[in-house]
Amino acid sequence: MSLGRACIRGARPRLRFWTSSRFASSSPKFTDPIVGPSAGRQRIKWSTPKALLLSTLTGVSTYAIGLLSSRAAEADRENASIVGEGDVKVRAYGGVDEFRRALPELAAVLGEDKVTTEGEELERHGISAWSTYNVEERPIAVAFPESTDEVAHIAKVCHKYRLPMIGYSGGTSLEGHFAATKGGICVDFCNMDRILELHPEDLDVVVQPAVGWQELDTFLKQKNLFFPPDPGPGARIGGMVGTGCSGTNAARYGTMKEWVLNLTVVLADGTIVKTRRRPRKSSAGYDLTRLFVGSEGTLGLVTEATLKLTVRPEITRVAIAPFDSIRDAATAVSKIMAAGIPVGALELLDDVQIRCVNDQQGEAADGGDSSKSAGGGMRYEETPHLFMKFSGGQAAVEDQIKAAGKLVTESKGRSFMFARDEVEGEAMWTARKEALWSVMHRQREGVDVVWTTDMTVPLSRLPDICEAAHAAMGDLHDKYGVVGSVVAHAGDGNLHNIILYDNTKPEVVNAVKQAVARLVETAIEMDGTCTGEHGVGMVKKKYLEQELGPETLGLMKKIKLAIDPLDLMNPSKIFNFERESS
Repeated sequence: MSLGRACIRGARPRLRFWTSSRFASSSPKFTDPIVGPSAGRQRIKWSTPKALLLSTLTGVSTYAIGLLSSRAAEADRENASIVGEGDVKVRAYGGVDEFRRALPELAAVLGEDKVTTEGEELERHGISAWSTYNVEERPIAVAFPESTDEVAHIAKVCHKYRLPMIGYSGGTSLEGHFAATKGGICVDFCNMDRILELHPEDLDVVVQPAVGWQELDTFLKQKNLFFPPDPGPGARIGGMVGTGCSGTNAARYGTMKEWVLNLTVVLADGTIVKTRRRPRKSSAGYDLTRLFVGSEGTLGLVTEATLKLTVRPEITRVAIAPFDSIRDAATAVSKIMAAGIPVGALELLDDVQIRCVNDQQGEAADGGDSSKSAGGGMRYEETPHLFMKFSGGQAAVEDQIKAAGKLVTESKGRSFMFARDEVEGEAMWTARKEALWSVMHRQREGVDVVWTTDMTVPLSRLPDICEAAHAAMGDLHDKYGVVGSVVAHAGDGNLHNIILYDNTKPEVVNAVKQAVARLVETAIEMDGTCTGEHGVGMVKKKYLEQELGPETLGLMKKIKLAIDPLDLMNPSKIFNFERESS
C-alpha cells in the first residue's frame, strides 16, 4: 500500500504543473495561425471523466500497437528461412575437473587397462603423417571399447561431463579427421575388428568398424564374393563409412554409400540406433544410413555396419594406353564412359607420376631399397597414361577391350596394350598401385611432406581440370622444385594431385597452398566439388559455403545440432560452432 500511495502522490504534482497558471507565464508564447497572438491560449480544464478517457485511449492504443508489432514479428518468422541466419552458440566443453570425474567412471565399466592417458598413445592418436593438416592439441585420453554397449557407456559419461569424442579406426584419413582440436576422448575401435555375420545367400556381411577392407576382401574371396570399395591401404570400415570413400572401382561400382545397407550408431548421449534392417531396399522413413555415411564422425560413433556384396567377376583383365598430352587422355575417358563400356576401373596418371614410378623401379633394380618397390619389372613411356580394368565373362571382357581400344585410337592414343592373364595384368597395374609410394620414395625425412588433394568435376570438364592441375604442378616445380603429379579416378571425374614439397620453407608452403586453393575453386566453378572421396575434415571447410551456399550449409548445421546439440562428436570437422564462455 505504501508503494501505491507513493506512486499516486508522485503523480499529482505533475498533473497540477501542466494545468497550473504558471505554465503560461513560464513558457514562450506560441502564435495561433487562426486566432493570432493577441488571443492567447485557452487552458485545458481536466476533470476525472476526461482523465479516465485519456488513460483508456492511451492503453488501447498501446495494446493495438503491441499487437500489430507482435503479428508483424510473427509474420517475419513465418517468412524467414528455416535454416536461420548466423551461428548458434553451443555450451562450453568440460574442463580438467570434469575430466578427472569422468575418468574413473570410464574405467569402472571398460577396465583400467582399456583407458589410457599415456603420452605416446595420445600422440599416436592425435597426429597423422598421412594428413595434410595436424594440430597441436592431443586427446586427453584414449578408450578401447570392445562392444556397442561399452561405446554407449563412453558416450554417456562424455555427455554428462561435456567432453568431446573422436572416433578412430585405421588412422589413414587425409584431411585431419581425427585431430583432437578440443581435446576430449579418442575412441579407438581396434578391439572391434570382427566379421560378425556372413549371409552369402543374401549377399551381405555384418562387420565391426575396425575390420580392414583388404582383410575383408581376402575373407570374401574364399566365398567368391566381392566388396568393391577399395580406398588406400590400411583403411578400415569405420573410417570408410565416415568419409564415404570410394577408390579405383568407383567408375563401375560407385562409392561407399551404395554398399552400406544399415548401421548401428551410438549418439552423443549414449543412445543406440540401428538405421534400418537388412533388405537391399527400403522406403521406410528417412534414409538415416546415408545420413551417417560421409558424416565424418560428427553425428555418432558407428559400431556395426551391414555391407552389401556382389559376386566376384569371373575374370579381370588390365589394359594401358599412353598419350601425348593429358588433355587427350582425359578426352578418351569421356568417350569411353559415354559409350557405355562397363570398365571396372579407369585411372589416369600424368607423365610426372609415370616418371616417379620408373625412377623407383630403377632404384630397386639397381639393388636399392625394395620395400616399396614397384616390382613387376615393367617400365612405362614417360607420357600420360590411362590404366583400365575390364571384368566379367570371357566373351564380355573381350568385347569391352575391343571397344575401348577403338576409342583410345580415335582419341590420339599412342598405343593400346592389354594383359593376356592376371599375372601380366598385375605387372601392368603396378604404376597405379604404387603411385603414392613412388612419390613418397623421394621424401627427405624432416624436410618434405606429401599433400594429396581431392576434387571432382563432371566428366565433360575432366580434360579442363586435368590440364589446369598439370600446369599448376609444372609451375610449382619450375619455381620451387616441388614434385607434383596428377592421379585421377578418371572414370568418375575424381582428380588427385600428389604433391611433395619442402615444408621448412614458408614461401614454398604458401605457394603450394595457393596453387591448391586455386584448383579447388576452379573445380567448384566447373560445377564440381571440393572433395570427391577424402571428406571435408579440417582442410576443406572454407570451401563449403562457396560450393553449397549458405542455405544448404545452414541446413546441415541444423541437422548436426538436432542430433548432437552440444557438438561433442568430432568437433571442428565439416564446420565450426561458436561456443559460450566457460
